Amino acid sequence: MSDFSLTLNEDQLQIQKWVHEFAENVVRPAGPEWDEREETPWPIIKEAAKNGLYSFDFIAQCFADPTGLLMCLVNEEMSWGDAGIALSIFGSTLAVAGIFSNGTPEQIGEWIPQCFGTADDVKLAAFGVSEPDAGSDVSSLKSRAVYDEAKDEWVLNGTKTWITNGGIANTHVLVLSVDPSLGSRGQASFVVPEGTPGISQGQKFKKMGIRASHTAEVVLADCRIPGRCLLGGKDKLDERLARAKEGKRTSTQAAMATFEASRPIVGAQAVGIARAAYEYALNYAKERKQFGRAIIENQAIAFKLADMKMHTDAARLLVHRAAWMAGTGQKFENGEGSMSKLYAGENAVWVTEQAIQILGGYGYVRDYPVEQWHRDSKIYTIFEGTSEVQRLVISRAISGIHIN
Repeated sequence: MSDFSLTLNEDQLQIQKWVHEFAENVVRPAGPEWDEREETPWPIIKEAAKNGLYSFDFIAQCFADPTGLLMCLVNEEMSWGDAGIALSIFGSTLAVAGIFSNGTPEQIGEWIPQCFGTADDVKLAAFGVSEPDAGSDVSSLKSRAVYDEAKDEWVLNGTKTWITNGGIANTHVLVLSVDPSLGSRGQASFVVPEGTPGISQGQKFKKMGIRASHTAEVVLADCRIPGRCLLGGKDKLDERLARAKEGKRTSTQAAMATFEASRPIVGAQAVGIARAAYEYALNYAKERKQFGRAIIENQAIAFKLADMKMHTDAARLLVHRAAWMAGTGQKFENGEGSMSKLYAGENAVWVTEQAIQILGGYGYVRDYPVEQWHRDSKIYTIFEGTSEVQRLVISRAISGIHIN
């Protein structure tokens, strides 16, 4: 008998149901208000912390799932409720992924719990790579980390941009250049603890979608952090830099290690948005009558819904494959992580647009949720690597050629 199965186990199903109920009863009803306010939904985050959804223990349980699927299941359900609120609640997991991918066991044990705090004292975390002149091209980072050997401190300077929870986070995990001559191989990840002088919030961005999620610049001005805040430790960094200078192969760069872990999760969020729009459009098409019958009885509408369902299910399968590969320690040989994020993101944009078309004029106004879902979906073709970058990653992986 084959071990292959697409069936979720009992624990996964129970958690999926629990998260869906929170998304349905708490997150979705609050979505339009916080989208309009464009503010961090602290009452919702605190409620998530109170019931254990936003906590170190729950996130650890998700990442410990041997199938690799649980974090994707959770993110799909929450984004089905509201993607902006979901990012506000789970934006801290980007920093967690950065610490987990690059930190020592001691650093993981010290810093990850601080990303969440407790139910009575909720904390947020942020992960930052992008800069004003370095978005898709992460090898061009200008922010610098310089080691002060006399004090065993790192001095950080520069500006990070497009940072979820940037400036309001208690803990920041930032990728900076330690040796600009080496490009992306000369970068490292650093933890900036709560209360550190020299870190501040810059511009807060007013966005098209996911507006309940705080996005801002993070400014570093002679920000000093202890030597132990270098993820992975200085000995490991020195060894990696020496190998790079000798032209030898080095381990995965700091930023990419985090993105590889997070892309299927981001894809799952896009699947949640697409699923929400498909379900809403399906129910609307069954109830809306034109020319004496429900509009779903017209092939033009029915076939559109069939395609929306098919493509969304295909996106989920790509996401689950990538998450399962990552969770079971299999290497992405053909850019499977990028495939999942690319397809799911572009599908969410397409599905939400079809939902608007099915609702007609009602789909274009804020009285109906598909308008917001379409705005929310677009970012999934941009952040965590644009669609163009994902295609570049995939094409390089399948060809073995450094395509520009």
